[in-house]
Amino acid sequence: MKNNFCVIMAGGVGSRFWPFSTNERPKQFLDLFGTGRTLLQMTFDRFKRIMPVENIYIASNTLYKDLILEQLPEITENQVLLEPARRNTAPCICYAVNKIMALNENANIVVSPSDHLILKEDEFVEIVKRGLNFTENNDCLLTLGIKPSRPETGYGYIQVDGNDGKKDFYKVKTFTEKPNLELAKVFLESGEFLWNSGMFLWNGKTISEAFDLYAIEMSNKFKSGKEFYNTDKEQDFINNIYQSCTNLSIDYAILEKAKNVHVIAAEFGWSDLGTWGSLYELSNKDENNNVTLKGKSLLYESKNNIIAIPEGKLAVVQGLDDYIIAQADNALLICQKSEEQRIRQFVNDTKVKIGEEYI
Repeated sequence: MKNNFCVIMAGGVGSRFWPFSTNERPKQFLDLFGTGRTLLQMTFDRFKRIMPVENIYIASNTLYKDLILEQLPEITENQVLLEPARRNTAPCICYAVNKIMALNENANIVVSPSDHLILKEDEFVEIVKRGLNFTENNDCLLTLGIKPSRPETGYGYIQVDGNDGKKDFYKVKTFTEKPNLELAKVFLESGEFLWNSGMFLWNGKTISEAFDLYAIEMSNKFKSGKEFYNTDKEQDFINNIYQSCTNLSIDYAILEKAKNVHVIAAEFGWSDLGTWGSLYELSNKDENNNVTLKGKSLLYESKNNIIAIPEGKLAVVQGLDDYIIAQADNALLICQKSEEQRIRQFVNDTKVKIGEEYI
């Protein structure tokens, strides 16, 4: 257990959840379900069941250091990896792996987003434990794949290619970006595809070798600071090299190229909570299929809506069907759920035409 580590990635902006999710307080720092725990705190709580608190690291942007330490008082500053620039997941993971390996060369590491929902936590814990046992004993890069329940166009997919005699662990044939609806239906019917959860497990030596093989320039940058990790010189070193790192996802940099990638198929009530629509599907609804997340609402001739306004506020809605109504601080969004993929465009337009203080 002392060799098991976790890296929780918490640097995203979550612009698809605007205006609730803002640059100053992205969705991972929000309590979306009224549980009293934010998404980051819920993720942290899950991994506390699997490994010691001191082995859990949070990778995020320098903007969110104070928020992280406020929400997770159990961790130390050394457990917070601060990225001075957003460079996607590959540099973030390379940094974390080098930092952890400087402490423990036998490290076995799970990497997880901070803002996903897990409904069946006991099943999740068991799957992660099995995965860590697998990566401890095999030189493989392991992903957690989710058995699809519908032709979902909002997730990436993983195609499996037999299991090499390794029970429940399958070789990965391909990674596929988010498909259109027709292709998603083909994926579902074939039985060969899983949803890509964005959660990964590996031992430190195997992922380090993969970076050397497929992203050597990035690997060399982070290896050059071995003597600085876990010292007071670490942040200056990271600040100096991070801007020059290529903006790459771990999927593109490593996983789509490596030959030793495996996947374990799982079912633990997972959602990446990527959109208002996904939050709507998971929330309790009234007799007209309306969801009121926060605040109060009076609804007339209205159905299939999701309403999220600040506590102490009232929304009176008449005649709307299938809308998002979301207010936070100084911005109000009213948008058809079917058009929510345009919210990122709305955020960009607001930034350019109105001002950054609204995002």
